[in-house]
Amino acid sequence: MVTEGTGATLTPRRWLQALAKQQRKRLLGAALFGVLAGGQTIVVVVGIAWLIEQLVVQGRSPIALWPVFALLAGSVVLRAVFQWGYETLSLEASLRIRQLARGQLLDKLSALGPVWLTGQHSGSIANQAVEHVDALEGYFARFYPQLRITLLLPLLILAVAGWLDYLVAVFLLLSAPLIPLFMALVGMGAERLNRDQFVAVSRLSAHFIDRVRGMTTLQLFGRTAAAQQDVWYATDGYRRLSMRTLRLAFLSSAVLEFFSSVAIAVVAMYVGFGLLGYIEYGPSTSLTLFSGLAVLLLAPEFFQPLRTLSQHYHDRAAALGAAESVVNILNEPSLVSPHAPMTPSSPTAIIEIDAVCVAYPGRGQVLGPIALSIQQGDVIAISGESGSGKSTLLALLAGFIAPSSGDYRRVADSHYAWLDQQPCLLHGSLLDNLRLAAPQASREEMSVALQRAGFGPLLAKLPSGLDSLIGERGMGLSGGQAQRLALARVYLSKAPLVLLDEPTASLDQETEQAVMAALLELAQEGRTLVIATHHPEVIAAAQRHFAFAHGQLVEVAT
Repeated sequence: MVTEGTGATLTPRRWLQALAKQQRKRLLGAALFGVLAGGQTIVVVVGIAWLIEQLVVQGRSPIALWPVFALLAGSVVLRAVFQWGYETLSLEASLRIRQLARGQLLDKLSALGPVWLTGQHSGSIANQAVEHVDALEGYFARFYPQLRITLLLPLLILAVAGWLDYLVAVFLLLSAPLIPLFMALVGMGAERLNRDQFVAVSRLSAHFIDRVRGMTTLQLFGRTAAAQQDVWYATDGYRRLSMRTLRLAFLSSAVLEFFSSVAIAVVAMYVGFGLLGYIEYGPSTSLTLFSGLAVLLLAPEFFQPLRTLSQHYHDRAAALGAAESVVNILNEPSLVSPHAPMTPSSPTAIIEIDAVCVAYPGRGQVLGPIALSIQQGDVIAISGESGSGKSTLLALLAGFIAPSSGDYRRVADSHYAWLDQQPCLLHGSLLDNLRLAAPQASREEMSVALQRAGFGPLLAKLPSGLDSLIGERGMGLSGGQAQRLALARVYLSKAPLVLLDEPTASLDQETEQAVMAALLELAQEGRTLVIATHHPEVIAAAQRHFAFAHGQLVEVAT
């Protein structure tokens, strides 16, 4: 898969780098504040070593050294200020980057369109938009700035240690590569484990939502215990994977602490034996309490940025694991055209398609070439065998997918209403579901729409009226009642074009007739109806009839 306009596959690392460029100034500013805070630590360490020598060896009075005490106190305050600046800038950059990443993901989901979304688990998509994007916080707030700090601050400490005693600088320089080397080895395993963990939690979210949605069916067939056991097995698998990730994190931290502790111990032994006179090589003969204590205190500070980076290295692994799932979506080719369609050549036409073909990635051409002109006020029935392309044609007319070839023209800024055989009804009140189509509609307008859709008798029996609650996917309503509620939304929408995909499927004959009578009332208002159906009664009620035959759309005389 390639990203639009780039011609190259988007990888997790490239995506993270592109996001970092959007907040480059803040991230570099955070790193600069981190280095400045480390610089103040060097001042404090060296100052304390000098004070101890002056007090113990030189015997100077503490009162005479008050300017140095004041300087150290000022350095401590400055370090706190720089640390505050580091955390503020890094957290602000991380927040803005996550907002940008979530915006990119949502924009991509919009560009992929409803056709692509119908084949995905809503729980997995929601998990990627929330949990996976939030997993980037540690990478940008901690690891990214710390990596820049680690490249600069140890060099500054190494320069100060070399000025005091170059042998100590050599010891530190030789031991430093062990930590990044081990970090790289651990990182490969941690990245793989984090990637598997994010895949597992996405599957767990989808698994749990599927069980919740099918709870009524599971109860009817007495399978709730088995479903509960399935959820337990899925969560236990995720627990085991999480524990493997934590074990690796604790093991890597222990080994890194071992390497730094050994290096500090070597420096301490050198300083101790040098001060006792057992080492007479190089600068060891000139070691003093000040220089020995200073380099001994600087040694832990030299490793501190590397140790902090190793702690945040798992944030990098988590970010790469999360970014991979997001990038997989970003690499999907968009189904919805980003360009506005052309205006129809006929002044009375709403939509015109000419020699249009539709192809899906990995499936090839699934529709076309076909030609169709929809005039204002038409009532069109589209029939054909299952899989012939009726739903694909409706998705094309709605703009859910873009044609792979041919001309597609529609009236600019035209609105449409969509009515499926399984309407999208959300958990909430009737009022909430009607507001999806007309947020500004009054309660009176909603009641009139329900009456016109044939929902009035049921509404009169409900004690709470419009405030009555229904479950997700219309739980608590029959199939015909759910269709009528969705039809009321069509009335409220005032859309001139109504697209219907098998609106009377799975309905009894009486309900089907009531729904069709309500739909024909829409046609009498001058609205245009396009109905994909195989019911003879619906086809007979249409003004124009098109049928799919051998991949071609042919108009049938009515």
